[in-house]
Amino acid sequence: MHTIKAEEITRTVKKLCIEANIYLGKDVETAMAEATKTEESPLGKDILGQLLENARIAEVEGVPICQDTGFAFVALELGGDVHIDGNLYDAINQGVREGYNEGYLRKSILWTPLSRKNTTDNTPAAIHLDLVPGDTLKITVAPKGGGSENMSTVKMLPPSAGEDGVVKTVVEWVRQAGGNPCPPLVIGIGLGGTFDICAWLAKKALLRDLGTHNPEPELAKLEDRLLTAINETGIGPQGLGGRTTALGVMVEAFPCHLASLPLAININCHAARHKTAIL
Repeated sequence: MHTIKAEEITRTVKKLCIEANIYLGKDVETAMAEATKTEESPLGKDILGQLLENARIAEVEGVPICQDTGFAFVALELGGDVHIDGNLYDAINQGVREGYNEGYLRKSILWTPLSRKNTTDNTPAAIHLDLVPGDTLKITVAPKGGGSENMSTVKMLPPSAGEDGVVKTVVEWVRQAGGNPCPPLVIGIGLGGTFDICAWLAKKALLRDLGTHNPEPELAKLEDRLLTAINETGIGPQGLGGRTTALGVMVEAFPCHLASLPLAININCHAARHKTAIL
């Protein structure tokens, strides 16, 4: 049995909150650099260069990539042979609290949604826990900005829609979103399950590194088909035209009821922030 103290979890979450907001992931940096070579729009190419320069300045100066430092989404994979010495959720929220205060990150969380009163420390975090075999705790902090999250949706499609219907729905939704979610985008797609499960699948897809494919060949082909179709919309970087509307599309799936075809579209801005640690 591996024992992990609550204080260690708090320190780790604090560090991940700060690093996720300051350092652009190498997978995203590589994808954007490659996009500058294929982008045909001079303006689009210039914007991609500016985004890379922005990331460089953030890293050198130790400041956030974006002023919207997001809702602290925390994904956990807890091994069955792990004992947490303390309250797991309290430890995570304390880490978010310390990270957003000490990192001078914008606090964006309101309680309640209607009263619009700020919680002042960016808590509570949105926490998702998966129980897995093993003796480690994997923690991923993925700050989610409001602009991109607002452009996300769940569609309960009829089974007859099929793959063509899924592609059409996703492309139409991205076209409707336009420049609002700050393209080039990283898009998570959830297929199947129920209303809530497909939404989690779409969020979970965003935790994958760019350039990875779903291990199921059918879904891997769908990822490529969606990315090609989305980049043919011409929305381009920051919605100002070009072929780089999205850097990647990741699909996660789950069995569904024979009468339904749930589809969730979770959009990330170009930063696609997420950092992981294993304790």
